[in-house]
This record gives sequence, C-alpha cells and structure tokens, in this order.
Amino acid sequence: MSLKRYQNELVVLLAFLLMLAAFLYKNGQISSQAEGTASSKYAVSEFKEIVALKKIWADKKIPKKVEKLKELIPSSKVKWSKKSRKVTAVYEELSSKELNKLISKILSLAVVIIQLDIEKTGSTYHVEFKCKW
Repeated sequence: MSLKRYQNELVVLLAFLLMLAAFLYKNGQISSQAEGTASSKYAVSEFKEIVALKKIWADKKIPKKVEKLKELIPSSKVKWSKKSRKVTAVYEELSSKELNKLISKILSLAVVIIQLDIEKTGSTYHVEFKCKW
C-alpha cells in the first residue's frame, strides 16, 4: 500500500535517474570526440613536420639526373657545390673526348642550365656548369 502512495514520486525519481544517465553518456561522448579531434590534429601536425623534414633532406641531395654527370668524368677533375635547388660543377683539365661526352650529356639532361662556360687552355678545357631543377 505504501508503494501506491508514492507512485508519482517513484516515476519522477526514475525519470530523473534516466535523465542523469543520459547526461553522463552525452558528456562522455563529447569528451571522447574532443580527444579524437585533438589526437588527429596532433597526428596531422607531426605528418606535416615529417614531410617538411623529408623535403629538407631531399633538397640537400644532388638530384639523380645531375648525378649521372659524376660517372662520366673522374672525381679528381670535378668540384661540386649545391645551394638550395642550384648545382654548380667545375671541371678542370678535360680532354677533348671528355668535353664532348660531358657536353652531350649536359644537353640531354632535363634541367634548367643557368651557366655553361667553356675555356680552352692549351690542349685542356675548363668547364663551369650551373643548373637548377
């Protein structure tokens, strides 16, 4: 008999408990969504940093298409320097055959030639080659 007397209060209490459970569930979902968003932003920023580092390391290397020039002439006759996307090669004491190989290879490369100076001293040649890719 006493339950019938407090029936309305029990319904209100049950509704309040249900409302409290829904509120706690909603807060949990919102906080997990915020954590997911924060972790994905952190992952994206790390990915951007990795890409930037790879770009920096890639710029430090001489590109493969220009490295083909290293195989033609002995390394004792060549001085290489690189600044950002520009490569400078200075060849000293080249014979006419080496010069012909070098020039034909340079002209077949897919690079922008900035400077190509050829000087003849006696029977040898001095070549300065600057390019960017």
